[in-house]
Amino acid sequence: MTHKQSTRAQAAKARARRRGMTLKTAVAVLFGAVTLGAGVWLFAPPRAGFASADEIAHGSAVYAENCASCHGANLEGQPNWQTPGPNGRYPAPPHDRNGHTWHHSDQVLAQIIYYGTAAMVGNGYESDMPGFSSTLSEADILAVLAFIKSTWPEREAAFQRQVTQQN
Repeated sequence: MTHKQSTRAQAAKARARRRGMTLKTAVAVLFGAVTLGAGVWLFAPPRAGFASADEIAHGSAVYAENCASCHGANLEGQPNWQTPGPNGRYPAPPHDRNGHTWHHSDQVLAQIIYYGTAAMVGNGYESDMPGFSSTLSEADILAVLAFIKSTWPEREAAFQRQVTQQN
């Protein structure tokens, strides 16, 4: 290395030190941003576009395994879902056009699946809908939503897209 190159390298290192940025610091900041970003998806605006056939098929399988026992194999929900049961909790609502799922944004629906209804409503509200944060991945949750939304008639789907965009 020539004296001129050495002087430039030393000057660059000095500028980096003055800025407080070392390679280790830069890597740590980048790692932290990526790690934080992995958990922010629940609060970020939903991604644009429509789901692929593969995502819908994956969502159908995840739904059948984790959701259908309460919400019905055909998304029909439990009987009398609008009336509290003997335990004071509402039965599982349908996810088809007869329910109210399509009244909520993608963000709210993803949070309900992730945290559970009681955590989202708060104020001591009790629900049989658990959170699936330890069971389902982000991809699983988005796929379930894609599957459910793929069954809606255009009127309900358009309304839900508008609600999602406004959220």
